[in-house]
Amino acid sequence: MSLHPSLQSYADAWTHSIDAITELVQPLVEGEWNRRTPCPGWSVRDLVSHVIGLDCEMLGDPRPIHTLPRDLYHVTNEHQRYMEMQVDVRRHHTAPEMTSELEYTIIRRNRQLRNENRQPDAKVRGPLGTEVTLEHAMRNRAFDVWVHEQDLRATLGRPGNLDSPGAHITRDVLLSALPKVVAKDAGAPPNSAVVFDIHGPIEFLRTVRVDADGHGSIDGAPSLGPAATLALDWETFVRLACGRVHADAVSDRIKTEGDPELTAAILRNFAVTP
Repeated sequence: MSLHPSLQSYADAWTHSIDAITELVQPLVEGEWNRRTPCPGWSVRDLVSHVIGLDCEMLGDPRPIHTLPRDLYHVTNEHQRYMEMQVDVRRHHTAPEMTSELEYTIIRRNRQLRNENRQPDAKVRGPLGTEVTLEHAMRNRAFDVWVHEQDLRATLGRPGNLDSPGAHITRDVLLSALPKVVAKDAGAPPNSAVVFDIHGPIEFLRTVRVDADGHGSIDGAPSLGPAATLALDWETFVRLACGRVHADAVSDRIKTEGDPELTAAILRNFAVTP
């Protein structure tokens, strides 16, 4: 195995989730590929097309030359337009075409990972012509496929893997975004603290602290007298942070204490995925 040790957890998480996605979609009949998922405007087919497309980009394949229709209501910015290209180009593919391409892409990616000898800080192609490190790209793929595995599970009524390797990487990705949510987006006052108490298959207690200059940081130490505390289950935390649901739709699963205006602002700005 030539993969750098610090990349192994991302490769393992990607493999676990991509295998689960394959298992979920393999038995679907043609009509089931058109079922609506929690991703706005995306069917099961679209979601799997997105997964295939981004792994093809990890392989270095050229992006499709394709003109998007003008009537895609869910595509409102450049990032969404970029992501939609790999989706729309496959919109008329049949179920067998989809499962065949998914399997072939996984075979190619597994071969790439077996032979990967680049360092974690090696630069690779990112969205919209950006350059990112290989570590960043692999972390994002592990995060992305786990979240989309959960989207498929929600659509198909097949819950599971809420504590799988991808779930732990997703936890770290979402936690890293919380200081911005609290300090900048929700405007928590300087020298304040907000506690997040998450229970369920993955449990954690984290405190976001806002310093005198209004900058946020996060740690695992409890806070005495926080400005606000939010307690919710892991699945609801993920759905909120990934923009799959609005807080008012799951208010019965969220307990808040402290400043009501601050908690409302945090919940309003909870979604951190583009």
